[in-house]
Amino acid sequence: MPETESARADPDALAELAAREGRGRLKVFLGAAPGVGKTVEMLAEGKRLLAAGRDVLVGLVETHGRAETEAAVAPLPLLPLRAIAYRGQVLQEFDLDAALARHPAILLLDELAHSNAPGSRHPKRWQDVEELRDAGIEIWTTMNVQHLESSAEAVARVTGIRVVETVPDSVLAGADAVELVDIPPAELLERMRAGKIYRPEQAERAMRGFFKEGALTALRELALRRTADRVDADVTGWMRRNAVTGPWPVGDRVLALVPGQGPADAVLHQAKRIAVALRAPLLALHVEQPGQSGDPGPGLALAQQLGAETEVTTASDLPAAILAHARMRNATHIIVGRGHPPLWRRWLGRTLILALARRATEFTLHVVPNAAPRPAAPERPWPAWTSWFAIPLLVGAATLICDALDGRVPDAGLGMVYLAAIVAIAAITGPTQASLGAALSFLAWNYLFLPPRYTLTIDSAQDVLGAVIFGAVAALLTGTTGRLGRNVRMAASRLAALRRLAALSRRLNAQATLPELQTAVVEEASRIAGGPACLLLPLDDALAAALPGQFARDAATDEPVLRAITPGHATLDDSAMASARWAMANRREAGRGTATLPNSAWRFLPLTALRDGEAVMLGLLGIRPEQDRPDPEAHRALEALVDQVAVALERARLADAAARDRARGETEALRTALLTSLGHDLRTPLTVIRGAAETLRISTLPEATRADLLASIEEEATRLARWMSAILDIVRLETGQLTPRREPVDLGVALENAAARAEKLHPGRRITLDIPERLPWPGLDASLLDRVLENLVDNALKYSSGAIRLGARQDGAQVVLAVEDEGPGIPPADLPRIFDAFFRANRSDSVAAGSGLGLSICKGLVGAMGGRIAAESPIVASPGAAGRGTRITLRFPI
Repeated sequence: MPETESARADPDALAELAAREGRGRLKVFLGAAPGVGKTVEMLAEGKRLLAAGRDVLVGLVETHGRAETEAAVAPLPLLPLRAIAYRGQVLQEFDLDAALARHPAILLLDELAHSNAPGSRHPKRWQDVEELRDAGIEIWTTMNVQHLESSAEAVARVTGIRVVETVPDSVLAGADAVELVDIPPAELLERMRAGKIYRPEQAERAMRGFFKEGALTALRELALRRTADRVDADVTGWMRRNAVTGPWPVGDRVLALVPGQGPADAVLHQAKRIAVALRAPLLALHVEQPGQSGDPGPGLALAQQLGAETEVTTASDLPAAILAHARMRNATHIIVGRGHPPLWRRWLGRTLILALARRATEFTLHVVPNAAPRPAAPERPWPAWTSWFAIPLLVGAATLICDALDGRVPDAGLGMVYLAAIVAIAAITGPTQASLGAALSFLAWNYLFLPPRYTLTIDSAQDVLGAVIFGAVAALLTGTTGRLGRNVRMAASRLAALRRLAALSRRLNAQATLPELQTAVVEEASRIAGGPACLLLPLDDALAAALPGQFARDAATDEPVLRAITPGHATLDDSAMASARWAMANRREAGRGTATLPNSAWRFLPLTALRDGEAVMLGLLGIRPEQDRPDPEAHRALEALVDQVAVALERARLADAAARDRARGETEALRTALLTSLGHDLRTPLTVIRGAAETLRISTLPEATRADLLASIEEEATRLARWMSAILDIVRLETGQLTPRREPVDLGVALENAAARAEKLHPGRRITLDIPERLPWPGLDASLLDRVLENLVDNALKYSSGAIRLGARQDGAQVVLAVEDEGPGIPPADLPRIFDAFFRANRSDSVAAGSGLGLSICKGLVGAMGGRIAAESPIVASPGAAGRGTRITLRFPI
């Protein structure tokens, strides 16, 4: 039996299983090409379950006019389709809401990669499937291998046709069952010629393009491989859930070990060659150990570029962690570099290779020769040779302390002083220097302080026991303190990195606008890289649409556009832009220090984000480093910066999109309100004017009637003029064309004039004034204030049949004007919107005439004069009923 740790189920595998509980199952019928019989096979299985009494429902099946498919779907119950109007035609689409309401046990839904019609809840059918599964409905669906996102590039190279509709790999990986529907290419072509797939003229075109025998064979191999990968994942998942140790020899898997120190290129390239030769998946593992220095980032990045599945774990026992991971992932080949183990490890036979050779009896072990010299020791703030001087200095200091304590402390107790020196040496330098310091400390203690003194002999058994304990404790402290010192330094380094990351996150979140964010990004990148930095983003869609000719074609290819650069005099030459275009198109690093266009002085890192389960290119972060490979700390900082920048840019895009949506909604609401107001407020006076004019044509009308009709025409014309004036006022306020002419204004006179005008227009209405004798004269525009008061009083008279009160008072450094009425009041829900253009509160069953612009104009005019306007309602309590009355308050600084 292989060596294993205590057998227990993998918590991650159990978590994956628990996440599926409560969700509907997903079964995918996978085929290599159209016409292999996926839909017919799905319908046949559905028919068998329906006959067995299961609740089976067909959500949608695309028959494409094939008689075989139409015959297969006939016996099954069908869900009615949803009609969607689009560009003058009616499209029949799957009805998601009806399926959720019907909630069958099994729903058959054809063509998983289908794009839904505009107006559907989700843009893709696979998103409909995810919602149905969340509701607990089991889904059966069909898909061809060319629609799998990771297969799109390979299919394009094989067939010359790029597939637009794709399904994320995660959807297929999350399926509970995958059934391959397969027939040989020759048989598929025979079905094509017989007209069982397409009509004869379509079949002829298809066989000249997509349906070539070589292309079909390649697609068949691709489908078989994807199915085999899925079966392998099922086996591995079952083993992890049931604590079954591997490997099971059902298929090859290659596991490459990424070292923390030194380059991993040789190991990973050898592992890739073995994986290609065996046609096996490639895995890459890095094991972090306490006290380990170095940066595995470049090695893990290279592994991802080579298509490996990477994982990082932490363990103190390196061989045990490697073997546990290999068994968990059912690996069969382990690729490890020879490395540069210390000399003492080689002497004691404690190297990683020997440990794996002894314990990995069920694996094939590959040892890759060193392709690079021994990695340099990590940099210290002092030269490496100076650490050896700490040994005699600290041992000598301990000896002086012991000499001062001699006669006051027992001889055995003096050894504790030397142990303190050993701890200090191990913490400052390392275990090698600490071992030498321990030897020197023991010799000094024995020679100078243990009887017989000035000899290396020990007489008493007590001193022998003390010397043995001293040696054991010294050896233990040497290793433990050395590791502790390294761990403390590593923890401090990581803490500093986390603090930088948190500071970066706060700085990016603090930027209010996109230009500020772009500037902050390049400044931070320049600080990390120690050189110029820039940010390139794709050309905006709106700007690209406005460009003519060749510019528009360039924009359509995601041409990178420079948005920010620091320092300002830095430039991007032609080679740098070529690297940027390649990185943008391929979503991979390019430029200096990479395998693509390494002669460029700039290096470009892609910024990507996930949208609807698909990776989207946001832009490029460019740096001009002084060396091909940045130091490990800078590399980690750049990786963190790239992730943070991608999140910040996506957040800025979402915020901008939300702002545009809000503005679009507000514009649509204003447009609707304006059209409604135009229809009502123009039609009514025009109807009155037209009727009066037609009546005046009658020559026999009495003079009094003619005068009354002329007065009606004059009144309605005045009303139209006021309405148009209100519209022009709104435009002037929105465009900032209104400039108040400030002068001291007697507020008492302004209120009296407003009351007099209202009493003249509305004889019999009671208007009361409450004006103190002494009131400050603020600097206002008298004509604008008159218009505000006129609008407010007119508004109060419309909605109230009782008394109107106008008042003024001084409130500290402000003067306050108030217009009160005894009308029905304003509903609390309408108060926040009472000053919006075209908004009219529902105060009573009857609607007073008006455009809904009066209070909005008042707010604009008051704001232009530096004041504030507010509404309060109700102001009068009514026992047993809702309160009444409204108070409009104006506040102006004195």
